Amino acid sequence: MKSKDQRIFLEALDELEREKGIIKEELLEAVETALLAAYKKNYGEKDNADITINRNTGEVKVFSRRTVVETVTKPDEEISLEDARSLKKRSNLGDVMDVEINAEGFKRNAIQNAKQIVVQKVRECEKKNIFNKFKQIEKMIVAATVRKTDEKGNLYIDINGLEAIVPAKELSEADRFRQGDRIRVYVGTVEESTKYTKSFLSRKAEELLRGLLELEIPEIEDGIIEIKNIAREAGSRTKVAVYSEDPNLDVKGACIGKNGMRIQSIIDELQGEKIDIVLWDEDMTTFVKNALNPAEVISVDIIENEEERIARVVVNEDQLSLAIGKKGQNSRLAAKLCGIKIDIHTAESYEDDQDEYEEDEIEGDE
Repeated sequence: MKSKDQRIFLEALDELEREKGIIKEELLEAVETALLAAYKKNYGEKDNADITINRNTGEVKVFSRRTVVETVTKPDEEISLEDARSLKKRSNLGDVMDVEINAEGFKRNAIQNAKQIVVQKVRECEKKNIFNKFKQIEKMIVAATVRKTDEKGNLYIDINGLEAIVPAKELSEADRFRQGDRIRVYVGTVEESTKYTKSFLSRKAEELLRGLLELEIPEIEDGIIEIKNIAREAGSRTKVAVYSEDPNLDVKGACIGKNGMRIQSIIDELQGEKIDIVLWDEDMTTFVKNALNPAEVISVDIIENEEERIARVVVNEDQLSLAIGKKGQNSRLAAKLCGIKIDIHTAESYEDDQDEYEEDEIEGDE
């Protein structure tokens, strides 16, 4: 390789290191390995060869490792003491030394043949770098820029230079974006496959909402307020159960923020998804009442049997639709949040049920 070509070669490696973060030394070692494989393929394994590239000049040298002997019987493996001392004055019998081989023709051809190996190494390094970068943001909420949405509804995003895709099934029903929009995404498990990095990205996962709450509400991040549970129907409505051991803290007020600013920031990020902050209570009766907000609850009875726990809730007639919610959403989310089945009755229907139950009891006694 001519000195000009050597310089260009090293400059190309420097550029790869700057632009792609691929370590120059790893590339040089890959080239040396490729050249050695090519040399042995042409000249045979018996020639104990080694190849080095000068890190400063780019000069390629081919060496054959020889043992210093009195009389040479294996030219490919031995060198006479006289010849050895002509190269290194202090050579002695039994020494092992590297003898440079004049292989200019091979070096010119081998470097061309090794280009594909270098390209492959660059691809491997890029793949590894991408994996490492994704691994650094695993189980985190990250900011991203929207690039496009394809015909299947998949969202293509850019995460600080990393290209990624949020599958359509991991977008909420409210998510509608344009190119250039800044959004937040939850990065779940990251795995390395044979061809590319596999990563779970979502805007539906409860972890996204949990992360947003931590980002916007310092008391949650600091552990002063604890998120006990989340019941979410992404893009529509969410209930969050929160608790604090500090009796003087206005927990709901801290979560909502002055003039609703804290919670509104999260609602805006989630494209208008409604968020109910619910005070958690170890008493299930109180917890169910809180979870059914904004409905006003008259009473809650917890009924336990071998199969399940049921919260029998009584509300006034004018509160029934609020308690159940549109398409049953309010009661459904409350049940999920509390981990209990919720059975809602009006006061009138509950009294009728109780009267029938008492009549049955009387008839049974008779």
